[in-house]
Amino acid sequence: MKILLLGEYSNLHATLADGLRRLGHHVLVVSDGTNIYNYQRDISLYRTGTGPWPTTKFIAKLLYTLPKLRGFDIVQLINPDFIALKAERQFGIYDYLRRHNGKMVLGAFGNDYQWVHSGLRDRLFRYGDFYVGNQMRTNAYSLRVIKEWKDSIKGKLSQYIADDCDAIVSCLYEYQVCYEQDYRGKVSFIPLPIKPKDNVHIAPYKGLPVRFFLGIKRSLMEYKGTDIFYRALQRIKAQYPQNCEITIVEDIPFVEYIKRMLHQDVILDQAYSYTPAMNALEAMSHGIICVGGGEEENYEILGEQDLRPIINILPDEDDVVRALEQLVLHPEQIPLLKQQSIDYILKHHHYVDVARKYEALYQSLAV
Repeated sequence: MKILLLGEYSNLHATLADGLRRLGHHVLVVSDGTNIYNYQRDISLYRTGTGPWPTTKFIAKLLYTLPKLRGFDIVQLINPDFIALKAERQFGIYDYLRRHNGKMVLGAFGNDYQWVHSGLRDRLFRYGDFYVGNQMRTNAYSLRVIKEWKDSIKGKLSQYIADDCDAIVSCLYEYQVCYEQDYRGKVSFIPLPIKPKDNVHIAPYKGLPVRFFLGIKRSLMEYKGTDIFYRALQRIKAQYPQNCEITIVEDIPFVEYIKRMLHQDVILDQAYSYTPAMNALEAMSHGIICVGGGEEENYEILGEQDLRPIINILPDEDDVVRALEQLVLHPEQIPLLKQQSIDYILKHHHYVDVARKYEALYQSLAV
């Protein structure tokens, strides 16, 4: 099949493309590389700015690229907001892709109308991006996401594409549940694709210190709960100064991020999530333990009965401190959790196995 993957989040499409190519498909990845993170792509639609000259250059690049985005059996969009244009202009781009290609697939991989609408209307989670219990979250980014998607042109674009496309794919338990509220039968859950790592050796327990790693995206600190992780790490470091090492990085390209992450024991990621996403899963493939989203719902949607490598926490500073303290006081458990992390990735997220699931979905659309 000829497959176009348009847009990028956290290296998802680039990794999926490699898996699909291993299965013999022709795949084109077109994206902006998620800006500073500079993920791999075949055609770059990076927009350098919003002023007159950057906009002119971007429009020229887009007009030059569009004829190359024709004749594909499958077009998969990373999100309803799939290109660096205002939403009102993306209706026409979507219609162009629809006219000149086969089947259209929408990714439920991040913020969109359904995520916001269902999250506010149905209160599906004990905690999440918009509520903790019955308490609405009022951090600036959560409110911005609601405003951006709920009653807006971008929200209408999201609904238009979700209604019109041939299939919707969710990558996390939370997105699956939200889309099932209104698109049951149209949405399919497929885990995130991760490349396994060669020659990852889990060393026997050698004692302290425990090495903790935290990546910060400043604009999402409060939204993702990174502020909770940061304060918890400072408390643990103050309480056990000889027993832990802390590495913190902020807003760096993906390749540099991976280099800094290697040789760590524990990554802290996504305090408000039930599930690990690409960042945590990539770390786990290196044998790094994730402290973050590991609720039972995550294991249930995967059908996992035995492996429990993720140290689940609530979005609460004291609960995170408790989890970190257990690792510091009982570091002998670290090698087992590291090995389970690798086993978990191989079992549920191997990029070729995930690509086969996408292949099966794409083939079913052609029937």
